[in-house]
Amino acid sequence: MDTIASLFSFITTPVSWVIVQFHKVYGALFGDNTGWAWGLSIVSLVILIRICLIPLFVKQIKATRAMQTLQPEMKKIQERYKNDKQRQSEEMMKLYKETGTNPLSSCLPILAQSPFFFALYHVLNSIANNETVGVINERLLASAQQAHIFGAPLAATFTDSAADAAALDASITTVRIVTAIMIILMSASQFYTQRQLMTKNVDTTVKTPFMQQQKMLMYIFPIMFAVFGINFPVGVLVYWLTTNVWTMGQQMYVIHNNPTPGSKAQAAYLERLTKHVTHHGKARKRSERVIIKAIVAKGRDRNEYERKFINGLSKAGLAAQADGTVAKSEGAVATMTEDGTPTTAAAPKRQQPKRQSKSQRQSGGAKQAGEPMSLKKSDEPEDAKPEDAKPGAAKKAGPKPGSGARSKAQSGQRKGGPQRPKSPSKK
Repeated sequence: MDTIASLFSFITTPVSWVIVQFHKVYGALFGDNTGWAWGLSIVSLVILIRICLIPLFVKQIKATRAMQTLQPEMKKIQERYKNDKQRQSEEMMKLYKETGTNPLSSCLPILAQSPFFFALYHVLNSIANNETVGVINERLLASAQQAHIFGAPLAATFTDSAADAAALDASITTVRIVTAIMIILMSASQFYTQRQLMTKNVDTTVKTPFMQQQKMLMYIFPIMFAVFGINFPVGVLVYWLTTNVWTMGQQMYVIHNNPTPGSKAQAAYLERLTKHVTHHGKARKRSERVIIKAIVAKGRDRNEYERKFINGLSKAGLAAQADGTVAKSEGAVATMTEDGTPTTAAAPKRQQPKRQSKSQRQSGGAKQAGEPMSLKKSDEPEDAKPEDAKPGAAKKAGPKPGSGARSKAQSGQRKGGPQRPKSPSKK
């Protein structure tokens, strides 16, 4: 570890300078030689580094999502060229280039953080060996050696002997208890972070070898931290425990607000989003509009949870728009029940007229279906006598079926219109 730390000695001076600056602030509050001053200086160093690495963390999330999306295509390539490893690698690189995906992007935060980690280890190891390093002079060196965190010196390790602990004015039992607790917390936080990623933020509809690798790493990383942690100084354990807690909280925030499509976290997020949008009648946050816009753009490629979200809006009388906004739907009217949950009252359907029978159509449609036919005319007086009617009235009123149309056609007359003038006969 000393050899590795010496490789990053070029960053030792900046790291020691940052620690000293924070020590000046906390030393004025808690005292220069206290463990609080030096411990909080290391915690502040972690927070400063992780804030600077937030853009890389966002890039890591995007790269991980892209890799999860490409898993089905990668599996097809592996099956197609399983006997030709070179062609398989070429097709994989071609797929990465076409989609703009970089598998190494998911490792960027760890790779970018490693120089600071080894530089801090080199600083604390120099303090344990009573050597000045970076901007830490002899006065600051003596102050750091006197600093204890819960009774354990800043530069002590779990593997130190009783003589080494006594040289740092501490008990070997106290050192081992404190370091053991910190190693357990460090490993547990790493395990929980990885488990949270696998159980909540992974698309459960796609089973790929990538998921198996993640499950293996979920157990391998905590074991690695426990094995190497016994050689870490207390100050490095403080550094690594702080960065693990930061990563866990940062990941919880991302899973809660921007989950992976198809994961359990997305199901919970869309359920919350449905209640929020139906309550307010619109998407109030920009992040919500971005999620809704992406769901609408998928069309038929939506997963089960996204289709359920769209249907939930429809039942509430709302419709998601292509720009991510939400508008009232024209096909449904939203109502609220007594408990405040939205329900949908469908718009009344247009009633189609009943089809008339042949006899009704021939009678002019004067009678509605189901009404009894009357033998008397409605406009004829009851006291009218048969002799008052004209002899030709019956003929004009109702010609025989088929005879009237034929006679009019033969005479050249139009139905219900003006008579066509007869052309002069040619002599």
